[in-house]
Amino acid sequence: MELAFTKMHGAGNDYVYIQGFSQSLPEDLTRLAVELSHRRFGIGGDGVILILPSSVADAKMRMFNADGSESEMCGNGIRCVAKFVHDSKIASKPQLKIETGAGVLDLDLQFSQGLVDQVTVDMGQPRLLASQIPTYLGSPDEPVVNHKLEYKGHTLFGTCVSMGNPHCVIFVPELNDELVLGIGPMIENDPRFPKRTNVEFVEILARGEVRQRTWERGSGETWACGTGASAVCVAGVLTERTDRTILNHLTGGDLMLRWDQASNHVFMTGPAVDVFHGTVKIDFA
Repeated sequence: MELAFTKMHGAGNDYVYIQGFSQSLPEDLTRLAVELSHRRFGIGGDGVILILPSSVADAKMRMFNADGSESEMCGNGIRCVAKFVHDSKIASKPQLKIETGAGVLDLDLQFSQGLVDQVTVDMGQPRLLASQIPTYLGSPDEPVVNHKLEYKGHTLFGTCVSMGNPHCVIFVPELNDELVLGIGPMIENDPRFPKRTNVEFVEILARGEVRQRTWERGSGETWACGTGASAVCVAGVLTERTDRTILNHLTGGDLMLRWDQASNHVFMTGPAVDVFHGTVKIDFA
């Protein structure tokens, strides 16, 4: 079978997007994600995102990591889903609702020459109790803030936040490969995170400005992580390191985050970019 696809990225967090509105999809979605995500033998990306019909929103998003595992949400991915839904005229309106594994999210679209180029996502309320992350660090009914962690001689302090998917945020004096590439996978697969976890290493530049690198669950280091950037915004406030509104510099670009005190919702604004379109031949059912 042949599948039409669109390669898109949000701040360098790139995925292969496949719509299921007018074409059938293979049953083995895990294999589809692994093969298409491969940067040598496939299209290449941090994973595959399916854009599907929804009975409760304008579209439904399913997100698969490069290793084939399915995740609940992707903040950069959902902005690109919104662009696809609007620009392909599935739903041509300035506000959209997208169904995800973390619930239905609201998105406000910004345009350039009639096409979406920036999107603000209401990421919802952060979940802070250890049992909600989930993690076995600390007490199940309490937040995990500045929890001491030790790996390979490094003493680190993690703050855990769920934005519909698990995150462990670690503030460090300086970002480096030893932490991100060496310690990141160890934290991801630490048995104290029963569903594994995404890991954000964060350097504070000012009360309203940070720099982030992400070791993403199931994909390795990615150039951006929207749910991770949202978790960083929350963790910065919880640890009294940052203000409620921050500019976050990620490897692939910048995101604006705001943890609204009145609603307790996190709002994220960032780009959504088309890279190329094509068709790919699938030789399995």
